Amino acid sequence: MESTVSNDMSNSDCPFCSDAFESEIVEICGTVAAVPDATPVSPGHMLIVTLRHTEDIFSMSDQERADAMEMIGVLKRRALRIDPSITGFNVGANCGVSAGQQVMHAHIHFIPRRDGQAVKGVIRNKMSY
Repeated sequence: MESTVSNDMSNSDCPFCSDAFESEIVEICGTVAAVPDATPVSPGHMLIVTLRHTEDIFSMSDQERADAMEMIGVLKRRALRIDPSITGFNVGANCGVSAGQQVMHAHIHFIPRRDGQAVKGVIRNKMSY
């Protein structure tokens, strides 16, 4: 696969800017890629990550946000085709350390949910209820 991360925008300390990240990509839509979450909260939990290093969804370009929305649709259709037990989704982003963001590179969580799953949060070690 040709390099997808722009060299002038990459951050050597960022796991989403590493060469290893590219081997995890399962889908690309323009300026964003989908990868499995390293610590999924449910089967099929994916991350939609900008190919350009930028801090969070507030610093994403209009094109990156549009591509991310397209990717959400692609992942939804794929998930429902593969797993008919899926009955809902959590889609969201943590922006800033105080909000639970652990990797300071823009990414959106795409989490398939099934009936009967307890949904009290998505950051296991941060939940206090």
